[in-house]
Amino acid sequence: MDTKWVTSELAWTSHPETGWEEVSGYDEGMNPIRTYQVCNVRESSQNNWLRTGFIWRRDVQRVYVELKFTVRDCNSIPNIPGSCKETFNLFYYEADSDVASASSPFWMENPYVKVDTIAPDESFSRLDAGRVNTKVRSFGPLSKAGFYLAFQDQGACMSLISVRAFYKKCASTTAGFALFPETLTGAEPTSLVIAPGTCIPNAVEVSVPLKLYCNGDGEWMVPVGACTCATGHEPAAKESQCRPCPPGSYKAKQGEGPCLPCPPNSRTTSPAASICTCHNNFYRADSDSADSACTTVPSPPRGVISNVNETSLILEWSEPRDLGGRDDLLYNVICKKCHGGPGAGGPSACSRCDDNVEFVPRQLGLTERRVHISHLLAHTRYTFEVQAVNGVSGKSPLPPRYAAVNITTNQAGEEGTREGRAWLTFPWIELRCPGDCQGITGGPMGSGSLGRMPGSREPLVSPPLFPAPSEVPTLRLHSSSGSSLTLSWAPPERPNGVILDYEMKYFEKSEGIASTVTSQMNSVQLDGLRPDARYVVQVRARTVAGYGKYSRPAEFETTSERGPGAQQLQEQLPLIVGSATAGLVFVVAVVVIAIVCLRKQRHGSDSEYTEKLQQYIAPGMKVYIDPFTYEDPNEAVREFAKEIDVSCVKIEEVIGAGEFGEVCRGRLKQPGRREVFVAIKTLKVGYTERQRRDFLSEASIMGQFDHPNIIRLEGVVTKSRPVMILTEFMENCALDSFLRLNDGQFTVIQLVGMLRGIAAGMKYLSEMNYVHRDLAARNILVNSNLVCKVSDFGLSRFLEDDPSDPTYTSSLGGKIPIRWTAPEAIAYRKFTSASDVWSYGIVMWEVMSYGERPYWDMSNQDVINAVEQDYRLPPPMDCPTALHQLMLDCWVRDRNLRPKFSQIVNTLDKLIRNAASLKVIASAQSGMSQPLLDRTVPDYTTFTTVGDWLEAIKMGRYKESFVSAGFASFDLVAQMTAEDLLRIGVTLAGHQKKILSSIQDMRLQMNQTLPVQV
Repeated sequence: MDTKWVTSELAWTSHPETGWEEVSGYDEGMNPIRTYQVCNVRESSQNNWLRTGFIWRRDVQRVYVELKFTVRDCNSIPNIPGSCKETFNLFYYEADSDVASASSPFWMENPYVKVDTIAPDESFSRLDAGRVNTKVRSFGPLSKAGFYLAFQDQGACMSLISVRAFYKKCASTTAGFALFPETLTGAEPTSLVIAPGTCIPNAVEVSVPLKLYCNGDGEWMVPVGACTCATGHEPAAKESQCRPCPPGSYKAKQGEGPCLPCPPNSRTTSPAASICTCHNNFYRADSDSADSACTTVPSPPRGVISNVNETSLILEWSEPRDLGGRDDLLYNVICKKCHGGPGAGGPSACSRCDDNVEFVPRQLGLTERRVHISHLLAHTRYTFEVQAVNGVSGKSPLPPRYAAVNITTNQAGEEGTREGRAWLTFPWIELRCPGDCQGITGGPMGSGSLGRMPGSREPLVSPPLFPAPSEVPTLRLHSSSGSSLTLSWAPPERPNGVILDYEMKYFEKSEGIASTVTSQMNSVQLDGLRPDARYVVQVRARTVAGYGKYSRPAEFETTSERGPGAQQLQEQLPLIVGSATAGLVFVVAVVVIAIVCLRKQRHGSDSEYTEKLQQYIAPGMKVYIDPFTYEDPNEAVREFAKEIDVSCVKIEEVIGAGEFGEVCRGRLKQPGRREVFVAIKTLKVGYTERQRRDFLSEASIMGQFDHPNIIRLEGVVTKSRPVMILTEFMENCALDSFLRLNDGQFTVIQLVGMLRGIAAGMKYLSEMNYVHRDLAARNILVNSNLVCKVSDFGLSRFLEDDPSDPTYTSSLGGKIPIRWTAPEAIAYRKFTSASDVWSYGIVMWEVMSYGERPYWDMSNQDVINAVEQDYRLPPPMDCPTALHQLMLDCWVRDRNLRPKFSQIVNTLDKLIRNAASLKVIASAQSGMSQPLLDRTVPDYTTFTTVGDWLEAIKMGRYKESFVSAGFASFDLVAQMTAEDLLRIGVTLAGHQKKILSSIQDMRLQMNQTLPVQV
């Protein structure tokens, strides 16, 4: 409903008739409008009501009302009694149909429900033009078919210019390749309404359930689950569509990747192809992936050479001219015994050789181009066919291609016939001679010369015993400056010997003049470069066999140099910020002192004091009241916590133990309210009065908070035994243990959603001037919808000394969780919202590492020393760069330079809206300003078994799988691939990535620890 544009009569109901009056008027644009006005200020005891027509609710649960009105200043009206007012009241009345009349419902509060008393921001006098005020109020939850709005005047001179009733909703949207329908907001401003999603056409689910949350402002937040494009389809229209791959392209796997051109020797003729079919006479092996090129069978072997020695011979050959595009070449040798032929008086007839003929190393599947054949018959003609086969030979309808050689065996003392070249065998190598090998003299071992041909001065040199190393994988950039680049790379997959060193070739892309450097490590720093320039870099490895191939060209860019002005500004920035902060601290200190003084001087009830204090701070602003400032702490419990009758509580089971007693799960059923699950903390028998006070102080603290990311207090039981604190029940318990149980199971956007919820809760606490002091993942609770809520308020101050739990360490004035606490709080006990921000950075690290213990097994004193020397935790595996940078910002030594929780919430919101920014993964040395504690790569040599190593990387659940599959040594583990992990049962993508990353680190360590061989 909106009366702004109505020009005909509104015909609302008024009571009495001498009260509100409908009149025509003009707005600021001189457009005709209908208004209601009342001005019976000279008559006392006014009670004028105005009611709108019936408004259908539809499915709306909460309604917003915008009022535009003017009010005259009572001081500007002469000779009026003291009953003049400048406010009016807003009511509503629910009904299932339009049943209201001039006399029903009664014109009084109840049955009408009051929304608020409306006061103007500005009133006007007789000499001024009317100043229009705009106010928005909301009410709910609504349950009937519709409602009426009502306005009560009790002696004001005012005009109601327009009334607009509206609701808020989250518009239909597409996120994560899922479509979410239009969703109305909940009954409360803080409500989160779940909207189930469905995958868009040509998309499939990758994690369920699919849902988004619609908040009270009509905004989407906290996505859960996701879809992705199916095979044969690629993202389009800013990830709101999955478009079929055009002909000539394909996509073999579901995901967000694009369609790719068909591999060589393949094609597609229709859209949405998940695989490209091979051209004629080209094939894929069963083990080839869909993105592999189609290949063909090899050509025949070349240059078959035979050497007959009585009834045995040696065959050797060269590889085919055409390998068919594959590197899995094998050879088969087919033996045929022939009868007849020349000199036998008839044509030759051949048949397969007898089974007693022996082939060394074997007859089929040879990888070497040489075979020794024995146990042949004397004076017999044989034909040997040498076949070349590869992985697709079985796919071809034609038999394998081969080269044949014919030989005739002899007896001892006879000269056999053979086709090919002669052989000479030395004790350490077999040498191929260009002709007859007789007369060749052998050289001594290690002389570099195997011998000389008769009449020749040129020595015969052995061919290389080993091939050169394979190509180096892609280079990685670790850091860059205006004059240098720091690069690293992994060793070649096939080093073919001990790597002596690496040669790097680099040149500026715009010039093309190359320089070279060598390094014995698989990393190098290039110095003397030009700033803001792009360089092309290649690297190759060297063994005793020589240099391998250069890696593919990679491009890296140096940074720009900052000018002196920027440097000077940066040097002055701490001074400027420090001065401003000092002024702010002074103002806050004055306000806090005033609060404490008022608290000590309060008279009357605590509720009156609290109300006055809120008014003293700022209108509408709520400030946390420390329950320990009360002379009797029980008064704080009565003021902030609701007393619950013990008959409404049903304890079902014990789920843990707290500092003061047991923690239970139960049900709470209060009159007129639905039954809910609750967590129940009980106070153990035999408590002291101080323990009771300390136990209930948490309820006094929680009772002051009302936020969706703060644990909600249901009430307390203090009038019976045991004493209880009842809070909402969180199904997934503590965040750290929940993450450890679900290691690798969440997307980055889900983890950021959890962090956003924690930051929003801490923002609320900081705005109430509450300092948590013990913010850690163990003190964050998670419900079934993955909503994280801050809990455990104030209990850390009362922990008993427990030498078995080193989390809290004694310090002057109390116990401190060292690993989560800011340096100034450890050294000087300066606990502020800034120290909570430091702790929040540690919580971020815990979340992104799935519950890893901060600083691992370091002692508390080692942690203090490391932080004091400006060492910081490295990024967890697969942690986005933006998130680790936010952690480092939280760990800035100067607490005044750390971000506020409001800034953290805004940063996380931007990251959630721009998911692409979360795809840039941080490395352990990614140019951060603080040194990093590089403990992410455990040294495998420190573990005695593979099982111990798996435990160290939090993959201990797969110990039996590794052992049963035969991977019981580190040498075997270092050779594992993704296919091996799948075969032994590691099917979770996150676990595969973590294990493969650790295996890669193991390979690097192995390369670094290999002894030098001469």
